[in-house]
Amino acid sequence: MKRLLSNLLVWIVIAIICGAILGKVLPEVAIIPFATFNDIFGKFLGFVVPLIIVGLVTPAIADLGKSGGRWVILTVALGYISTITAGLSTWGLATVFFPSLLANQKVPDLAEPENAVASLMDAGFTLPPVFGVLTALILAFLVGFGAVAANANKIIELFSEFRRIINLIIRRSIVPLLPLHVFGIFLNMSKSGQFETVIVAMAKVILFAFVLTIAMLLLQYTIAGIIARHNPLRSLWNMRDAYATALGTASSAATIPVTLRSTLKNGVSEDIAGFVVPLCATIHLAGSTIKITAFALALQYMLGITASPGAIISFIFMLGIIMIAAPGVPGGAITAAQSVVQGTLGFTDPMYGIMVALYVAVDSFGTATNVTGDGAIAMIVNRFAAKRIHR
Repeated sequence: MKRLLSNLLVWIVIAIICGAILGKVLPEVAIIPFATFNDIFGKFLGFVVPLIIVGLVTPAIADLGKSGGRWVILTVALGYISTITAGLSTWGLATVFFPSLLANQKVPDLAEPENAVASLMDAGFTLPPVFGVLTALILAFLVGFGAVAANANKIIELFSEFRRIINLIIRRSIVPLLPLHVFGIFLNMSKSGQFETVIVAMAKVILFAFVLTIAMLLLQYTIAGIIARHNPLRSLWNMRDAYATALGTASSAATIPVTLRSTLKNGVSEDIAGFVVPLCATIHLAGSTIKITAFALALQYMLGITASPGAIISFIFMLGIIMIAAPGVPGGAITAAQSVVQGTLGFTDPMYGIMVALYVAVDSFGTATNVTGDGAIAMIVNRFAAKRIHR
């Protein structure tokens, strides 16, 4: 029982169930404290995430030595290939199943979801990060590569110490509070009715996209298992804490600490995991690509819009590039994708608004797929890195 109660997955599941149920019965005044906590904790995460990236990626690159450059290229390439595969697979299966799945379906008139319970801190509490996520990544690359090239051992030592501080913050401040954060998110969503409103709108497409995310994970871990010589199903099961946490946070960046811990269970070295996981939290959004592609194609079909294969392929390849730059925060992918959705597919503002509502409603499932897939990429990079080291 003691071991069960110390399992993060158990607390995440309890938080999700309790939040969904209690949100229906508790008065607004009882939810305000949790909304306030989430507001403060969310801003804290936004402040810390860039520091986590710098604190983990910089020393990891430095520890990898001069070979760090090729692992960056390999990781980015794997992330892009995974994302493109997700988009193309969704398109192919949608072409087969949508005619029967969406027969006689029309797009409902979705109103704007009502606002969730407000935080007491909304009036003026801000905690802006020292720099953005993209700046953090560029800084980590420059300092990591630069320190290795210049043999700046003191800088490498400094960032190694900084990594210890970041790991302490993760273990003592972030992970213990994640279940309460997840509880507050689901409590607020349940109270506002946002989830039910948009889930009913396209339940069939949401189920279709969810099944595809599971299939994508099985494909990723089958390939990673073959390359890394690990049992694919066992490796996927080892990522359960990351998947469950992402269901609640709906943020790849906020889930980095748990994803990192889960990835280590699959035999990935600390250096590789500390480098690949924070990087993939920003560049690898296969689950998000599945949802965006599925929702876009479904809306086109339901509105009677026909797009040429060339336009769809262009959309998917451009979406893959956009996903690399998308922030790993809730709603970050669909926000970054606005230009390609409207520019390539010609979506109007109302059409894009419906996509945003659908995407945000089930943001967590795509995010869970993103972070869990990060572990598969880490296994592949770790395998190639191990081969290089042993030569």
